[in-house]
Parts: sequence; structure tokens; C-alpha cells
Amino acid sequence: MSRYLGSITKKSRRYGFSLLENDKEFIKGKKRRYAPGQHGNKRVKLSGYGEQLQEKQKMMFLYGLNDRQFRRTFIIAKHMKGALTLNTFIALESRVDNLVYRMGFAPTRKAARQLVNHGHVLLNGKKITIPSCMVKLGQTIEIVEKSKKLPIVLEGAKNPVCKFVDSDQTKKIGTYARYPERDELPADINESYVVEWYNRLV
Repeated sequence: MSRYLGSITKKSRRYGFSLLENDKEFIKGKKRRYAPGQHGNKRVKLSGYGEQLQEKQKMMFLYGLNDRQFRRTFIIAKHMKGALTLNTFIALESRVDNLVYRMGFAPTRKAARQLVNHGHVLLNGKKITIPSCMVKLGQTIEIVEKSKKLPIVLEGAKNPVCKFVDSDQTKKIGTYARYPERDELPADINESYVVEWYNRLV
């Protein structure tokens, strides 16, 4: 399954929550939180399998991953100490592209991924071009000097910075301070269903 490149608003309506985590998909005349189409507002009772699949897809679209990338991240989570449900979130949040977004250096995860791919990001002072690279606690992320005035970087400063990172918006440098707690992560996802789904496959 390839990474979804279509409309974020459409997918947000499909699953009834903001994939951008700021409700921008539901403002300016786009406030409907049900799936597109004339039958979109009709509720369909899902089976256990269907619920697991839906939660897995919500998590994939939220972090902008395809199924193969998600499986790799889930395997990383399985080797971490602690609860697998929270570790799945932590592994996703520890990706360098996600932390660029969380530090307010990009307006969306997609934009953060582009910054990393194009060599605009330093990890512990070294240029990195692999968005899936896992960042360790205490490591620093910085936008390269010539890229700090890019419109996409300046737009990212409008986003709130998460509490589990330290971020200097003037210097465009941040530190992965600690792992996130569950109440700091999207509440509209049942990660236990995601774990049940992948535990059968991995």
C-alpha cells in the first residue's frame, strides 16, 4: 500500500477527526465531520475486524505512512520496554520528520518530510535526508542556516510546540526532551486496536 497523497480534508471527514490535529479541515465551510457523499452521514456499525482496520488507517494517515513503513515502526515499538500500545505512539513520534513538525519548524508532517528529504534539516549537527530516522532523547534537530527563512519553515512557527520537545523558534533548533505521555497524543485513536491488528501480522 503506497502512501496516501490525496485530500487530507476528505480523509479527515471520512474518519471524523482532524488529521492535522488543529481542526483546520473543518473550518471555512468544511465543518461536516462525516464521510463525503450523499450517504456519508449514515453510521455503519463495524465488526471487530473493521474497527481494527479503521483505527490502523487513521493512525497511518495521521502520520503519513504506508503499511510497510508502519510495520517497520511497529517492530521497533515491540522491542521497546513498557506498554506496546504507548510504545507504538512513541516510535511514531520519535521519527525525525514528526519531530520537525512537533517543534514548529513545518506546518504539517508532509511539509516536514519534504524538508528532511531535501536536506534542510540537521540531526545533532549532521545533515539528514531520511524522514524515518529515529531520534534519541537529548538529540537536537535544527533547520540549516540558509533554510531558516523559507516560507514553509516560517509557517510552521504558527503551530503550537509540544511539551515533550524544547524548541527555539528564533534559531530554529530544538531538542527531543522526553517521550510523550498518552494525554499529549491524539485522543481520537484507539491504539489498542492498532496493536491487535499488527500483532497478528508481525
